Amino acid sequence: MSRMNKIPRSGWLSGLLLAAIAFTLGLTAAGDGPEIAAFQPGAAVAAPGDPLRSYADVAELAMPGVVNISTDKPVELPQNHPQLDDPMFRRFFNIPDQNQERVERSLGSGVIVSDDGYILTSNHVIERASKIRVLLNGTKEYEAVIVGQDEQTDVALIKITTDTKLPYVTIGDSDLMRIGDQVMAIGNPFGVGQTATMGIVSAMGRNIGMMAYEDFIQTDASINPGNSGGALVNMSGQLIGINTAIMSRSGGSQGVGFSIPSNMASRVMEMLVEHGKVRRAWLGVVPAEVDQTMAEALGMSETRGVLMSEVRPDTPAAAAGLREGDIILEVDGAAVNSTSELRNTISLAGVGSDVKLRVLREGRDRDMTVTLGELPDAPVAAGVQREERENAEGIEGVTVRELTERARTQLNIEADVEGVIVTEVAQTSNAWHRGLREGDVITEVAREAVRSLDDFEKLVGRHLDRPVLLKIMRGANVQLVAIPR
Repeated sequence: MSRMNKIPRSGWLSGLLLAAIAFTLGLTAAGDGPEIAAFQPGAAVAAPGDPLRSYADVAELAMPGVVNISTDKPVELPQNHPQLDDPMFRRFFNIPDQNQERVERSLGSGVIVSDDGYILTSNHVIERASKIRVLLNGTKEYEAVIVGQDEQTDVALIKITTDTKLPYVTIGDSDLMRIGDQVMAIGNPFGVGQTATMGIVSAMGRNIGMMAYEDFIQTDASINPGNSGGALVNMSGQLIGINTAIMSRSGGSQGVGFSIPSNMASRVMEMLVEHGKVRRAWLGVVPAEVDQTMAEALGMSETRGVLMSEVRPDTPAAAAGLREGDIILEVDGAAVNSTSELRNTISLAGVGSDVKLRVLREGRDRDMTVTLGELPDAPVAAGVQREERENAEGIEGVTVRELTERARTQLNIEADVEGVIVTEVAQTSNAWHRGLREGDVITEVAREAVRSLDDFEKLVGRHLDRPVLLKIMRGANVQLVAIPR
């Protein structure tokens, strides 16, 4: 019998296994297999381009500066209901006395941004709060005071006072973030305690119609109720967003979360510290988007910039020489390509500051400087009543009539304004989808004045190969609308 036959079966199998492992390792060492970076616990925080590894360093750096916030908010009780006057009814259903104030307690998060106790959070976390408590490191609790609130961006600034310097999160530059960058969300979801979740930047510059001024970073990092006001940090542990909203059918995270960019939040914070409120700057224009339809109507070769539908008199824009039909391409060297982008940039630039604009006028670029004013209260649009009169048609789905004296009175339109009034817009028409509505006054077609129904029909009949550009008046506002044929 040979020596091999004397080797136990288990020893023979082990030998084969060891040989296979050695062969595999030999191939890998020779470069025939993929190289995988080794995990190094305790290494420095990742810089862009570093290989994938643990996120513990980012969490360790940022989490001490994120706090839990709890608030007491008074809630109005129903009044003057007959059954509430019955003591037996109130005792059976455990309803408090009508004179007794009911307090609702809610939870959220915040981010310490300075070692002396300033904390950024979402305004809706502390809105209407009669008492704000901040829990630091899960152990120490402090009572906070409100420094300032800005409902229009959902940013609030609160402060706690301590005898020691506090850990804080360094504010980063949110403009440097790109779609696909890794981010970490830190907060207090559902009140379970401080939690970190990972994801990427899904989109930038999102507008979801929640606040007046929006420029959200969208992320798939898990954000849930209680995360509001918490931190969104980059892989250097810097704050690049304040978590504020989610889109969800269930109420929990479905991978669509939104954060206020750190650049917007920090600018709001500066104003709240300085003034106790946000003083928004103002140009004095009515802007419009330049999409493909509008660009074709204006004879532009590409879609860029923001169109000035109206430049109001006695405003900073008018004083600087801006005109209706101008297209703002840049503000202080940064491109602007949407009305919200222009609005956000101007509003936070500072009242009284000078901004440099790159403007496209009649096919040529020019530079202008505007000294910004302070945003006044918005005018209220006048109501419109329907008046029956002989109508004329010129755009598919749109019916117009003469602008009579009765209509001028109803619309509060000055005697020197000329045009035709829209009496009907079909909801299936291009005009409806582009924003034209009943009661709008069309004062120009293709940059030419409209004085009668004949003018309207004649001008609409021209340039059938491209969208028709209308100048309309709606209440106190004037804007340009481009309607595809």
